[in-house]
Amino acid sequence: MKAALSLSSEVGMKSACESLNIPRSGFYRAQARGNSPPVESTRRPSPPRALSSDERQGVLDILHADRFADKAPHQVYATLLDEGRYYCSISTMYRILDTNKEVKERRNQLSHPVYQKPELLATAPNQVWSWDITKLLGPAKWSYFYLYVILDIFSRYVVGWMVAPAESAALAEKFIKETCAKQNIERGRLTIHADRGSSMKSKQVAFLLADLGVTKTHSRPHTSDDNPYSESQFKTLKYRPDFPERFGCIEDSRSFCQDFFPWYNTEHRHSGIGLLTPEAVHYGLAEEMQKARGEILRTAYEGHPERFVNKLPVPLSLPEAVWINKPKLGSLV
Repeated sequence: MKAALSLSSEVGMKSACESLNIPRSGFYRAQARGNSPPVESTRRPSPPRALSSDERQGVLDILHADRFADKAPHQVYATLLDEGRYYCSISTMYRILDTNKEVKERRNQLSHPVYQKPELLATAPNQVWSWDITKLLGPAKWSYFYLYVILDIFSRYVVGWMVAPAESAALAEKFIKETCAKQNIERGRLTIHADRGSSMKSKQVAFLLADLGVTKTHSRPHTSDDNPYSESQFKTLKYRPDFPERFGCIEDSRSFCQDFFPWYNTEHRHSGIGLLTPEAVHYGLAEEMQKARGEILRTAYEGHPERFVNKLPVPLSLPEAVWINKPKLGSLV
């Protein structure tokens, strides 16, 4: 075994065992029993074709050069060949990088800013509004009308809407200003949330909100969950049975909205607000309506208690708080 171990340092373990007619399994078992020095005490000789340590460092220096620092080994290899130079194969470049723990994306990567998740709370009407713009298909392909809608997230009441032939910061500014005046918004009491559209992020709208004392927030890019109430309201609009595939003209779209929004505000029983109408919640009629519903349910229960499994039915409750992105319990501490 000692002879095999000595010979293996020159020709390798496999060749040494074959030349001495010793099975490698027996050699390894002998080492495990302690009859021979451990395998770790011997180093396998470098193959003749391997790069020397100086050559490997030279290749690494080339890969670190300014003009190659952001290029993959394939690109470096081809560029060097075109310049009449060859140092090693592409796979060897990867092995050298791997040895130095540098196998990673070498190209310049776009660094996206970190956007803060909006966390908005409303416990009463006119505390948080959500506004958005949706396209309504016009009479011809690629023709649209633009529906602007501002929604109170607590009451789900549409406080303002407008159909325009284009999306415009000037129109948005005028629309928001008139809606705030109609609702008698006081300074420092309202937050308006929107996505990151050009009109929403325009300087005109930003200056207006600053003048009115209104706080503005924006959704994160490509995150529809940050503006759920406007998205839900648009879905209710477009899933109406009488919503047309296309509108013949802008007057048609305005006529449709003149019927839809009064229905939505005054007749639509919204599941998110205890099956009350947005108007009832927005203008403080919810408590009275809930009380009347409770009396009717009590009368029904007293007449036929067996139908209610001995449990007095109560009206669906109105949420006390409405969130856009409610924080997790740990972050509230």
